[in-house]
Amino acid sequence: MSEEASDIVEDAPAIAPGLALAMAEQQEPADGRRRRGPDPLAALRSWQPRTRLGHMVAEGKILSYEEALATGLPIREVEIVDALLPGLDDDVLAVNMIQRMTDSGRRVRFNVLCVVGNSDGYVGLAICKGKEVASTIRKAIDKAKLNMIPVMRGNGSWESGGGPGTSVPLKITGRSGSTRVTLMPAPAGKGLVVSDYGRRVLTLAGVTDVWSRSAGQTRTTINYAQATFNALVALNKVRISDADKRRLYITSGRREL
Repeated sequence: MSEEASDIVEDAPAIAPGLALAMAEQQEPADGRRRRGPDPLAALRSWQPRTRLGHMVAEGKILSYEEALATGLPIREVEIVDALLPGLDDDVLAVNMIQRMTDSGRRVRFNVLCVVGNSDGYVGLAICKGKEVASTIRKAIDKAKLNMIPVMRGNGSWESGGGPGTSVPLKITGRSGSTRVTLMPAPAGKGLVVSDYGRRVLTLAGVTDVWSRSAGQTRTTINYAQATFNALVALNKVRISDADKRRLYITSGRREL
């Protein structure tokens, strides 16, 4: 590489990974084929920040989600999450129809529960109501992105060896309504011994091995998923010493940046 080219690379302004991906895909493909369906990165190209944190991300002062959390500023724009954590996966857990009889007739609305995550230490869950299924799902996904939390992982099982944690570091309980879900450390390779909806939440959170125990009305889909998510929230509130973090190989959020 010549000296002029190297100077151009060094002088190039820093940019968030999601914004860089949006700008790179702005040009049409070489084969001339157009993308079918809505472009998920179109909102980033026309994004006009409205908050202080949004301006910092757009200007390249913040390049990772960890830096955004370290500022202590609230994340109130979905584009901030899309810019710092591109390629998030979403999963619609439940779509329930709600009917209510009024003077003008039967009123129909939909209740949508959605979870989003990167399968590497970040997950969010939200529930929304609306008149149409498609718009309600979109609103639930956006709300779940604003409700993202870092997931604490570690090797808390006596059967686990050294290395990065794939399970929860300690026993923790989450509750939603009458449903209580207790997550317990499991050795690597055990898998997710939990109900289907809890498994889908933990998979997007990046937890691959866990024991579980549940109580209450566990057949309620929304409460079971929320109880599993609340257990991960409660895990972040536990105070753990630095010595225990090293002993249990505890990590929070993404392992590799």
